[in-house]
Amino acid sequence: MIDRDFVVVDDVSKAFRLRGGGVLHAVRGVSLRVARGETLGVVGESGCGKSTLARLILHLITPSAGQVVLDGEHLGRLTPAALRRKRRHMQMIFQDPQAALDPRMRVGDLLAEPLLVHRIGTAAERARRVAELCDLVGLPDDAAARWPHEFSGGQRQRISIARALALGPSLVVADEPVSALDVSVQAQILNLLADLRQRFDLTYVFISHDLAVIRHISDRVAVMYLGELVELADVDRFFAGPAHPYARALLSAVLEPGAHADESHRPVAGDPPSPESPPSGCFFHPRCPAAMERCRGTAPPPRDIGTPGAPHLVRCWLHAGPDAAR
Repeated sequence: MIDRDFVVVDDVSKAFRLRGGGVLHAVRGVSLRVARGETLGVVGESGCGKSTLARLILHLITPSAGQVVLDGEHLGRLTPAALRRKRRHMQMIFQDPQAALDPRMRVGDLLAEPLLVHRIGTAAERARRVAELCDLVGLPDDAAARWPHEFSGGQRQRISIARALALGPSLVVADEPVSALDVSVQAQILNLLADLRQRFDLTYVFISHDLAVIRHISDRVAVMYLGELVELADVDRFFAGPAHPYARALLSAVLEPGAHADESHRPVAGDPPSPESPPSGCFFHPRCPAAMERCRGTAPPPRDIGTPGAPHLVRCWLHAGPDAAR
């Protein structure tokens, strides 16, 4: 039976106080659900709140409002000891494997460290687990005895993936895990992640700014803009026709050679506003070719424009019903 509420993000927001006294709203009222075994791709421009959302889901930072539920447990209600135990079941893969791996530790020690922290196994059992992990992600037989700097960027990311899997998690949040890699290596890492998902029934939240990568690996797509979730849809439906003007603009940047971009698929113009002082109404309206007067004054609510069993959420007055243009 599919658990469609395996990960629940319920009206989560995160605000950071700045030194000058201002407030930066990095994530604003995001709600979504991720089914067990699903891959949710989260996409948007730099600074849209994707990485903050990733850390909120894992409770690496505490929400200013809202809650995150993993497998029926409210992470914000757990004691520190209970949250530490829960972390065995949720892990993260970071963007830059070189920065994520301690250069003073051999690979075997890096992979064994999570087992030591959680007091799992004897020394011999941990050594066997390290060997299993290296084999699992396609590292050479002598990898455990070597240092991180002896490996290529793609191999270092394989080490990071192995370390994330060391404790047998059910949820893995991947924050731009291939953006620092050569294009030829990206496909290898994406295929590895897809194989591991099938083998271990993993649930992924996959953060990226690259829609081509999101299309390759995701079951559903969530689009963020200035801290808000502006569209959420099945991957095939999304790429067949995104509903939000911002999502259409993002997609126009990855059209296949020779494809024709119509008036609804113009590249996004200008730079995103500062999350410290966002515009009134719909945050996208200063850059939107379809902006109406209503967009400038009132923020649109999310609306489901999908079909039964296949929801398609969009936050845009163009899809708010017959009164939208008033």
